[in-house]
Amino acid sequence: MKPNKLKQKWASGEPALNAWLTIGNGFAAEVVAAQGFDSIVLDGQHGVMGYSEMLSILQSTHAYDVTPLVRVPWLEPGAIMKAMDAGAYGVICPMVNNREQAAELVSYMRYPPLGTRSFGPTRIGISAGSDYASKANEEILCIAMIETAEGMKNLDEIVSTPGLDGIYIGPADLTLGLTNGRLAPGADYEESEIVEAIKKILAACKDAGIAACLHCGSPEYAAKAFGWGFNLCTLNSDARFLATAASASVKKTRELLGQSINSDAKTGVY
Repeated sequence: MKPNKLKQKWASGEPALNAWLTIGNGFAAEVVAAQGFDSIVLDGQHGVMGYSEMLSILQSTHAYDVTPLVRVPWLEPGAIMKAMDAGAYGVICPMVNNREQAAELVSYMRYPPLGTRSFGPTRIGISAGSDYASKANEEILCIAMIETAEGMKNLDEIVSTPGLDGIYIGPADLTLGLTNGRLAPGADYEESEIVEAIKKILAACKDAGIAACLHCGSPEYAAKAFGWGFNLCTLNSDARFLATAASASVKKTRELLGQSINSDAKTGVY
């Protein structure tokens, strides 16, 4: 089996820069994958893609030196197993709130005797190698998202779950959960209560010996998070890259032409 390069980077203490894909198009994903990221996440929860688009993206980005991960819609065994069978080298599961759910996630991702994953590596048996079945349990990354008040309450129990490889922080849902909507969902928070929560999760991951991952909205915040000790930081999303680049080009051109600028330009995609 081809080794999981993201797992190798973490083992050697190297931070990883991740891209977030929400657009269900293989060519758009290929453009992002060619830019030098260490890994990519296909967003099957909020992204505009179904299973066919996910498969196409995994195929189109296979030639690039990026580790493909999938965020599944929910803690559901069918979606988790199909994502791995299609070619994901790791699964990120949202809204994991307690140790029981974390153990359930691990179980769905591991072949017996370590779990209950059903055998049928439809595509990854070809793309990863013929010995996939004997190596998958040690190579495929199992990552849970802690993003609710309940998850924070059960933080230590979740991170100590055997077989869990990491925690991914989605700051938008975490903020909604911790402040009951008092703070708007987003990224790159500077508010002390959110920064403290993020650092608390980071410290718990370090104590448990697992990876800590954070969704960021800017290079500056990602650099700061790497300085705190995060193992992986996501730098925005494909949709946000497209929106901000297009908006900046339109704004600059209109300025050069002396034209008014549309203040309603929509660049706020997550």
